[in-house]
Amino acid sequence: MRVFVTGANGSIGSVVVPELIAAGHQVLGLARSDAAAAVISAAGGTPLRGDLTDLDSLRAGVARTEGVINLAFGNDWSNLGPCIDAETRALQTLAAALAGSGKPFVHAGLTPMMPGHISTEQDPDTTDGPVGGRGLNSQMVLALADQGVRSSVVRLPRSVHQRASQYGFCSVLIAAAQKTGVSAYVGDGTQRWPAVHRLDAARLFRIALEDAAPGTVLHAVADEGDTLRSLAEAVGGVLAVPVESASPDSFGPIGRLFVLDMPSSSALTRKQFGWEPVHPSLMEDLAAGDYPALG
Repeated sequence: MRVFVTGANGSIGSVVVPELIAAGHQVLGLARSDAAAAVISAAGGTPLRGDLTDLDSLRAGVARTEGVINLAFGNDWSNLGPCIDAETRALQTLAAALAGSGKPFVHAGLTPMMPGHISTEQDPDTTDGPVGGRGLNSQMVLALADQGVRSSVVRLPRSVHQRASQYGFCSVLIAAAQKTGVSAYVGDGTQRWPAVHRLDAARLFRIALEDAAPGTVLHAVADEGDTLRSLAEAVGGVLAVPVESASPDSFGPIGRLFVLDMPSSSALTRKQFGWEPVHPSLMEDLAAGDYPALG
């Protein structure tokens, strides 16, 4: 299958592209710069110049391929509104181009926050709060199942990780500890964060592209929920700094999310698709060290 991938050189896309190519697919990757195009080409894909705000490039990508995986997002946590608005416009454009085509369309969403229990694939998306707009966008994608699109959403936890490169939300904990000399958690630290290794997540995106029925929700969750305090302790142990409670404000705008308990399960995804994570857990990657230097 020839697949159009947005965010093809990003933190998830850069592992999804080789996963697709190894499985025999061809990739047309959206590239916003010459450097991004070079990364996509080096991985074996074909670059298409443009970005999420270049709606004509999105239409062209759909027209030239048999399936779409949308991974691009601005990720400016200090200014989420414009990032979510750009995602909404891009998804509306992709939806219009895909309607009635029968093509698969896989979108990267977020595991929902369900106070009082571990979220599952059957729970609705979170549609309020600072990331509520992303939940609404996921709902838009799932609704395309009624418009002749084999749409699905792979929900990602807040910590998508790989040793020495990225740690999701835990990157904020690491950077703060490197800067301040204290590895901090918020409140009593009992709030739980789910996680997945990015190579395990990449495999699930390919599975969704190939096999997911219209309107399917999948959870790319390996670890249901490590406590924030245990994560801070792992970081503190590696950096040899004290571990203490701190105000959410000490983590900047993203700190408001650190007070939330957000464990999540992938039991239904594992049962339905035979997906099993095989790469190191978040705690293992944190304990291994090799943290990126504070930039």
